[in-house]
Amino acid sequence: MAILVTGGAGYIGSHTVRELLEQGEKVVVLDNLCKGHAAVVPEGLLVRGDVQDKELLHRLFRRYEIEAVIHFAAFSLVGESVQEPLKYYENNVVTAQRLLTVMQEYGIKKFVLSSTAATYGDPQGIPIQETDPTIPTNPYGETKLAIEKMLRWCDVAYGIKSVALRYFNAAGAHPEGDIGEDHRPESHLIPLILQVALGQRDTISIYGDDYETQDGTCIRDYIHVMDLAQAHWLALKLLREKGTGGIYNLGNGQGFSVKEVIARTRAVTGHPIPSRVSARRAGDPAVLVASAAKAESELGWRPKHSGLGEIIASAWNWHRRHPSGFADHEAD
Repeated sequence: MAILVTGGAGYIGSHTVRELLEQGEKVVVLDNLCKGHAAVVPEGLLVRGDVQDKELLHRLFRRYEIEAVIHFAAFSLVGESVQEPLKYYENNVVTAQRLLTVMQEYGIKKFVLSSTAATYGDPQGIPIQETDPTIPTNPYGETKLAIEKMLRWCDVAYGIKSVALRYFNAAGAHPEGDIGEDHRPESHLIPLILQVALGQRDTISIYGDDYETQDGTCIRDYIHVMDLAQAHWLALKLLREKGTGGIYNLGNGQGFSVKEVIARTRAVTGHPIPSRVSARRAGDPAVLVASAAKAESELGWRPKHSGLGEIIASAWNWHRRHPSGFADHEAD
């Protein structure tokens, strides 16, 4: 029996594959590599193809005796989703529907979804809890919420049990420093700051310093990618042992402002990291911090790498060793 990891050549997917292998799982990775990197997948595990290819899914389910699916394959750029909503509904919602259709045909009953805090939209309270209203402010969040709702009805109709993991700000890299974050284009704060330390950009932009926070900049909850990876393993364990699922926030429960993250990165790298203030970005809430109490009580999940300095140091270790990301591997 094997675990099918869709999008397993991406950032969080590849770290989850590593966690699953360390837990002794048999893994098959399906990725079309439009965003992911073949170099992050251990030899022999990658099947290059599209999740929307139902014939390919049939072949995989027959060949590998798939027991459960962990689904990462999705587009996730908020700004792009606003500009091209149909692209996001096609790639995210339709893809999930086709995957679940084939799962239903083969009687596969366990599904773990890579979801997002974007399902909440502008929070009505801090810390954010799973029972809070879900009113997404962009198509990306809407598509993930649509998949969550689809999963609920798949449970009612077909008995497919699922866990949806709503991430906050993923960051960091594997402690061995051989896999890490390599998005193109990059949009996440910590790797953008590290690009300044590497001399790849002149400054880091701070989008607004007039929010109602302690230093005027946005506050976010940062979670180490290996803690996210562990949560997927625990979600699979829950589905196996209890046959129940649910929706869970994944965050540290503490927030750091943009200026605090920049200051901590200066300390970790020893680089001055010049910054400049730009206009606010539309739709950026002042504070996003998670309550992960439900994940702690029901999944047995607690972050092991919760310190901001540790998260940044692991990312710096990866980026310093691989300043071009996986480009060198892809050129071979």
